Amino acid sequence: MEPSQDIQAESIVVRFAGDSGDGVQLMGTQFVAATALTGRDFATFPDYPAEIRAPHGTTYGVSAYQINLGAGPIDTAGDAPRVLVAFNPAALKVNLASLDDGALIVVNSETFTERNLAKAGYAVDPRTSGELGPYQLVEVDITGLTVEAVKPFGLSKSDAGRCKNFYALGLIQWMFGRDVKIIEDWVTKKFAKNQVVRDANLAALHAGHAYGETAELAAALPHLGTGKAKFEPGEYRGVRGGEALALGLAAAGELADRPIVFCSYPITPASPLLHQLARMGNLGVGIFQAEDEIAAACAAIGASYGGAIGVTSSSGPGIALKTEAIGLAIATELPVEVFFRLLEVA
Repeated sequence: MEPSQDIQAESIVVRFAGDSGDGVQLMGTQFVAATALTGRDFATFPDYPAEIRAPHGTTYGVSAYQINLGAGPIDTAGDAPRVLVAFNPAALKVNLASLDDGALIVVNSETFTERNLAKAGYAVDPRTSGELGPYQLVEVDITGLTVEAVKPFGLSKSDAGRCKNFYALGLIQWMFGRDVKIIEDWVTKKFAKNQVVRDANLAALHAGHAYGETAELAAALPHLGTGKAKFEPGEYRGVRGGEALALGLAAAGELADRPIVFCSYPITPASPLLHQLARMGNLGVGIFQAEDEIAAACAAIGASYGGAIGVTSSSGPGIALKTEAIGLAIATELPVEVFFRLLEVA
């Protein structure tokens, strides 16, 4: 690994990527919370796989979480990540083409086995083929080091490996020159009823942060930094895309003086909109959880026919199932609002 220089920029785009069970979304949301308290502006984008649960280690099941942070104003989640943390070869393959020139790639070296490389579609290990030449590659045995860090808690190897997202999060916190106090507080509260899981995750978090301070890694990993955003004094809150859209729908109903009837079938990442609107009955919002996607779309059409504002939502595959009903709405000239592939922004 070549010696590295610290990086200072107005904004930096960071992406975490791995299998659906790697805790990528949790890692991203906790990194966001820590970012907010440092006074940076930011916008986020969680990227979920379309499949319910694709085979482990394949490109179809890669989950990702991206954050663009900096001095602001930050209006989008960014285009080309400057930092990528890839938990397996599939995560690297899916995200490599979108990276910025000279981007920093941190890979979980333990997962780069012949079997995993083949499942990801690699004929040759990209670490040795020259494919990663334009980037700065840092290999860390995240899984192995995590298992070693949590060994005193008596977890199985599988359960111990699940703590690796906190190990990686500790390492990234070190890269940005931050301590882990806010994440430590969240873990303590979240797992208060399970002392073993709580202590194991805390141990992994601290071990990852400490690993960044070792002489070997410090020579290769840069410290990343951005300017602080300028905010007017006051109280601020993070808003996810689903929450913002729910508030907008409730406001639309009030302005139009018509009830909102939201008809949906739960599916990631559209389910949070159903959850949010279920709490807004006092604002004239009604919800209907249908038995399938087609029923949800047809119910929204019926709501529109009855004089309400009919709304439905889903993910990309769910919208494909709604196509016939959407065609019915077009044929009957009944307005229906359709939302899909919700983005999480802040």
